[in-house]
Amino acid sequence: MDLLRFTTAGSVDDGKSTLIGRLLYDSKSIFEDQLEAIEESSRKKGDENVNLALLTDGLKAEREQGITIDVAYRYFATPKRKFIIADTPGHIQYTRNMVTGASTANLAIILIDARKGVIEQTKRHSFIANLLRIQHVVVAVNKMDLVDYDQDVYDKIVADYKAFASRLDNIVDITPIPISALNGDNVVDKSKSMTWFEGASLLYHLENVYVGGDENHIQARFPVQWVIRPQSDKFHDFRGFAGRVAGGVFKPGDEVTVMPSGFSTKVKNIHQDEKEIQEAFAPKSVTITLEDEIDISRGDMLVKANNPPKQGQDIEAMICWFSNTNLNPRGKFVIRHTTKETKAIVQGISYKVDINTLRKEEDTTSFSLNEIGRVSIRTAAPLFYDSYNKNRQTGSFILIDPGTNETVAAGMIL
Repeated sequence: MDLLRFTTAGSVDDGKSTLIGRLLYDSKSIFEDQLEAIEESSRKKGDENVNLALLTDGLKAEREQGITIDVAYRYFATPKRKFIIADTPGHIQYTRNMVTGASTANLAIILIDARKGVIEQTKRHSFIANLLRIQHVVVAVNKMDLVDYDQDVYDKIVADYKAFASRLDNIVDITPIPISALNGDNVVDKSKSMTWFEGASLLYHLENVYVGGDENHIQARFPVQWVIRPQSDKFHDFRGFAGRVAGGVFKPGDEVTVMPSGFSTKVKNIHQDEKEIQEAFAPKSVTITLEDEIDISRGDMLVKANNPPKQGQDIEAMICWFSNTNLNPRGKFVIRHTTKETKAIVQGISYKVDINTLRKEEDTTSFSLNEIGRVSIRTAAPLFYDSYNKNRQTGSFILIDPGTNETVAAGMIL
């Protein structure tokens, strides 16, 4: 079975955690003791119904206020597919949490309250999904039970959302679904109250959406994470290079170039789980052996000469600022890109983006918490990179404060 990673996003009280709880409950993915625990918690709080949001909202402050603060990851599986869910908060002050949870997602579920329609937070979450190159979006129009399952309300919200989404460039697949997370309408089973909706339920769509084309299988990239050199009689001469394939396909016999040295050699064998395999592609974690003895270490990259990555010390990138301390020009950091670390300096700030209106604010000199914009960065050593639009792995990085070891920003190379 393949794996689908998806994230939820929406305004406060749009029902994100309730939706995930309903998915887990109706798909029989929770244990009896978990159900008993949330039933007891719901009784103590005086809730009229079993509060399924408690399945993901685990922090005390989240349960007291009925909101999501931290990113909660949940795993479940059906006979067709495995899933990892990132339940992310809706508050604007937790934008960095949403960016973190959505950074590895294949699909985003954008929840919209049927009573409120498309609001600024809906646009903000869609902009972030687009920035992170999430190509598949489910527009879940929730709380349809509170508008008497009115089709006209749903149709207007879908039209408004698509009008806004037409200004975004990475979202290519938009699937609107009317739901009621509280009652389970169109979540796992088709709703009997919305017979006018001819589409599939949310779970059916999640099981069948095709995301295989999202990976870059053309440009071969293999950042070396670890050199395996066992000191044993059984593997006396073994020297393998372990890592995760970030793009393209590698096969035994392929000619590869080692960056930054530029030496060329051929792939001898590919190992996975102590077995030899005939090909490796993203996102497999494998060990590659080469025919020639070449000095390779962590941070180097194996590529194919017909499609090399860009190489340089000056990059332009969009970043989301994570720190409570403001970013100022000429700030010095450690940049971590794939498996490579080096020192970096922010040379300049081009603009910030008002993510509610998509307007660029060019007269800016610093970044504060949760702000997103474009910067120029110079690194102490060359990076081997692609644009984020072409490859999410080789086009992304994080900035680290060398004094506190705090991750202060996540970046996407332009």
